[in-house]
Amino acid sequence: MNRIIWMGIGVAIGVIAFRKISTAQSALGPEGLNRAVGRLADGLFDFADAVREGMGEREAELRSALGIDTAIGGGVDAALVSGIAGRRDAVRR
Repeated sequence: MNRIIWMGIGVAIGVIAFRKISTAQSALGPEGLNRAVGRLADGLFDFADAVREGMGEREAELRSALGIDTAIGGGVDAALVSGIAGRRDAVRR
């Protein structure tokens, strides 16, 4: 009975080690590096989009609080936002 338990523990450790080594090998190659850089770039683009959106919302709040004509400024221009999104998609490809 003792041998079966130790054999099960050994098999479990072997499976865990094999999975960790396989993951590390795939992360070390050029494809793994490419994936890591892609994830980093996506994260930066998402962060920049969130900052731009927050800036537009805050600008709209300030304009309404100060009584500035919002028809002229109106926060972030839709053409500017769509242009930024288009560049973002082009960079990802």
